[in-house]
Amino acid sequence: MIDDEIMPVFLINGFLEAGKTEFLSFTMEQEYFQTEGKTLLIVCEEGDTEYEQELLDSVRTSVVYVDELSQISPERLTELELLYNPERVLIEWNGMWNQEDLKLPSDWMIYQQITIVDMSTFELYVKNMKSLLAAMVKNSELIICNRCDGMEDLERYKRMLKSMNTQCEIVFEDENGEIDELSEEDLPYDLNADVIQVGPDAYGIWYIDCMDKPERYVGKTVEFTAMVLKSPDFPKNYFVPGRMAMTCCADDMTFLGYICKAKEARKLETRQWVRVRARVELEFWKDYHGEGPVLYAESVVPAQPIEDVVQFG
Repeated sequence: MIDDEIMPVFLINGFLEAGKTEFLSFTMEQEYFQTEGKTLLIVCEEGDTEYEQELLDSVRTSVVYVDELSQISPERLTELELLYNPERVLIEWNGMWNQEDLKLPSDWMIYQQITIVDMSTFELYVKNMKSLLAAMVKNSELIICNRCDGMEDLERYKRMLKSMNTQCEIVFEDENGEIDELSEEDLPYDLNADVIQVGPDAYGIWYIDCMDKPERYVGKTVEFTAMVLKSPDFPKNYFVPGRMAMTCCADDMTFLGYICKAKEARKLETRQWVRVRARVELEFWKDYHGEGPVLYAESVVPAQPIEDVVQFG
């Protein structure tokens, strides 16, 4: 439910020519887009694709083009609201602008952010503009990866995106539409082993795969080396074994781990390194805001530190 006193903003992100205009044009044609009120569309960069005026008129959408971030200051946005009297605002964002510089009027709120990724140029942006890509992805609820035709490494790309935003939904599309099933590559450990041995280089792959496909791991036993995180907020006998991962740069590190119940927990210290053998279950946990992997330790013993950060390749 959207508060009548709040102006809902839907932000569509992505680099130039990623397919943002095509996505918004398609969305406007859908029944769920229809509303009695007006829509204001703010376009922050112009690509080769243009909006058809007939479509805009049919869905009562007015377009304002801007080419500088200063042109969408809170004061200017308030003026646009008074001028167009919209019920909602769509922003087609310029992917080269720092989104943290977007300042909205106090009664405007981003209700949903969607990032469009052109997978034919994904490797290029990861190599040269990873910090900008990560800034787009980290606040997105949905990431639409288009132009995936002929690509065979989508599982790896999915893990890379998930490492930047563990909670987002990711959709891959080719020229025929959404790809229902991604080809499953061989995991760097044996899922059918009595104890799944997750090596240091495989921790990131295991963490993302366990989050994305928890049904693969429910009831199975895993073993890995990790660093201890404890908190007074954890229930008795609980801790998080995890490792540090670099999502975009050395200054942007994230601790990745799942909650674990162990009789040894009370003796452990934060930042201590341990070897954990645990059974995986899927349960509600408040910090997950829903169900997620919960580990039940069979053993927790001291281990040598791992110097390298987590990899997702």
